[in-house]
Amino acid sequence: MYTIEMAYARMRELQDQANRSRAHQSAVAARKARKRAAKKR
Repeated sequence: MYTIEMAYARMRELQDQANRSRAHQSAVAARKARKRAAKKR
């Protein structure tokens, strides 16, 4: 039996995962941008 609670818990899990990967991607992008800016000078 699949309950609303189970579906909700799964949705929260996926959302947390998506937030983590987005935060990680922006951190990597920021690091790359800093390297690029340092090279220009």
